[in-house]
Amino acid sequence: MVLENKLGLTDSLELSKAEEKISKEKAKRLFEENLLSDKPAGTYETLAFIHGFLFEDIYDFAGKLRLVDLAKGGFRFAPLVYLKASLKTINSMPQDTFDHIIEKYVELNIAHPFREGNGRSMRLWLDHLLKNEISQVIDWSQVDKEDYLLAMERSPVRDIEIKYILRKALTDDIDNRELYMKGVDHSYDYEGYRLYRTEEL
Repeated sequence: MVLENKLGLTDSLELSKAEEKISKEKAKRLFEENLLSDKPAGTYETLAFIHGFLFEDIYDFAGKLRLVDLAKGGFRFAPLVYLKASLKTINSMPQDTFDHIIEKYVELNIAHPFREGNGRSMRLWLDHLLKNEISQVIDWSQVDKEDYLLAMERSPVRDIEIKYILRKALTDDIDNRELYMKGVDHSYDYEGYRLYRTEEL
């Protein structure tokens, strides 16, 4: 199934390529124009701004909460009925230490608030949060993609693995655009979402 898009593309591979190219261009602007400087770190509102900015030229739902229930493999992300309450709780979670920040990141991933583009938006959100709170960021070139995805899949049950992987990749080179842009790499994202009906719960 190809998501309805503003580009008029009907081929999923073409859409994926165009989406990555456009979102990377927009991410570059976020960085170069310092568009997050006045945005509060660690809030859903800032995440929605990031998502809206990255995907506004591609999807009508850019920056808006998803209207469908999503699953990946055997894992179901937060059901719609609980989504707003989950995001409110996440907003109020502590974010004063690396561990607290990653715990917040894990919960946000479980919420998965958007129909598409969660991973890229969330990694830029995480970069902004880490930079503001502990003056460090993740050097994504030091993070093995397969290890990261497996750790994220297991993180709702046990977050020690994802904390270990990301802690090893911390750097205080917070103004390095190349490191920042690595976080928008589509290959760190989940593939193969499926929709499910709420009555399947």
